[in-house]
Amino acid sequence: MWSALRAVRPRRACAPAACGFSSQPFGPPPVPCHRRVVVTGLGLVTPLGCGVETAWSRLVEGRCGVRALAPADLKMSGADERTVMHTYDQLASKVAAVVPCGEEEGEFDEELWIRSQDNRSIARFIAYALCATDEALKDADWRPTDLQNKESTGVSIGAGIGSICDIADAGHMVYEKKLRQLSPFFVPRILVNMASGHVSMKHGFKGPIHSAVTACATGAHSIGDATRMIQFGDADVMVAGGTESSIDALSIAGFCRCRALSTKYNFLPHASSRPFDCGRDGFVMGEGAGVMVLESLEHAKERGAKIYAEVRGYGTSGDAHHITQPHTDGRGAILAMMRALRQSGLQPNQVDYINAHATSTPLGDVVEANAIKSVFSDHAASGAVALSSTKGATGHLLGAAGAVEAIFTILAIHHGIAPPTLNLDKPDPVFHGGFIPLSAAKDMTIRAALSNSFGFGGTNASLLFSSPPYSETHSSLSEFLKTVKGHLKTSVADV
Repeated sequence: MWSALRAVRPRRACAPAACGFSSQPFGPPPVPCHRRVVVTGLGLVTPLGCGVETAWSRLVEGRCGVRALAPADLKMSGADERTVMHTYDQLASKVAAVVPCGEEEGEFDEELWIRSQDNRSIARFIAYALCATDEALKDADWRPTDLQNKESTGVSIGAGIGSICDIADAGHMVYEKKLRQLSPFFVPRILVNMASGHVSMKHGFKGPIHSAVTACATGAHSIGDATRMIQFGDADVMVAGGTESSIDALSIAGFCRCRALSTKYNFLPHASSRPFDCGRDGFVMGEGAGVMVLESLEHAKERGAKIYAEVRGYGTSGDAHHITQPHTDGRGAILAMMRALRQSGLQPNQVDYINAHATSTPLGDVVEANAIKSVFSDHAASGAVALSSTKGATGHLLGAAGAVEAIFTILAIHHGIAPPTLNLDKPDPVFHGGFIPLSAAKDMTIRAALSNSFGFGGTNASLLFSSPPYSETHSSLSEFLKTVKGHLKTSVADV
């Protein structure tokens, strides 16, 4: 038998040198040139309203997008009124931050974004992403028609959950033995990556198509990953952000069972989301989308684009601790912030504003506050860095939160206004001295700002933005100073 096996044994491959190949290993791959990345366009769909100008002005004014949950919000397709009301009565939390819908200014026009398009394959979270993307692209004045620019433009839009109501409706069909009525578009409607896919198909973008799914850190990871794609030369332009629409019976019931949602303020909805406040008892479910246009600095300069801010740092980490709770030492949050700072080349005392993840949960807010104190130490204690959580106004937008709050952080730099933390009546004892979150908007110069996002599973992300490079506003600092000196000389001569 062994002789037979030896007879059929394949011949040994010839040595590389004998075949004409070099036996020397390959040299190292080219070292990528890490390009600078800037933000040139913004788009928002939020509980405060649709559109960047509307959402930002209402945020700064201290308005709140949280309202009482209605039975119609549960999206129980095919269920009779009695079943809907029974489900509604069983929910411990009856508040939500819902995107205002209608045809008025600042409202999401469902007729335009869902019914007038191919609504068979577009779930609501996808429609929100398309709406925010259209605004961001218009704002950036980026509508490429040539193949080269389309091939160098990519999309990185993620979601935390996708379309749970579609899954619930499909499950209902299974139990009612109506599988033949299941839509052939069921799968495309629920896939998270279809938000990026639809944006790519609508605008013809052929660059990298990416979708992060990292719970409540999704939006921040999507922006950070897109930044790295530009830095490494995979694209010149990236459409990046997060989207979510999970205000429905199953999603709310699931978070209620986790005891994560606010239940104390069902009869006072506007007071229910209260980050860092002693009276907080859980977060408020929210929905919406935030999308931004990112470009390499050279690309933006070449086409004369306006620049909101530069993406200076992106830090990520894992808690390796618990499925829903952060470790009390806050090490994961600390690592994410420190890594963003290290990548940015900035020192903690150069950061002027922090948009905290703070969701209004008893444990999470304290852990993050202590982590910020650990990283920013004396700078935080002195009150030199402004701190707030905009979730008091928007609720928690889950997979869209990191993107929407990153845009608020960019707008804080752009407008020189740090937004407030709503419902901060009695700050948690963790705060003392000058380290107190803002309870009202504050006019201030903001040159660098940090946005935190943390999610279930212990996933963390921090994004650090800075004001646009001097080259975008005055060609260079020296050129700017020469201009000022010239004006001073002229003024003296005139005197």
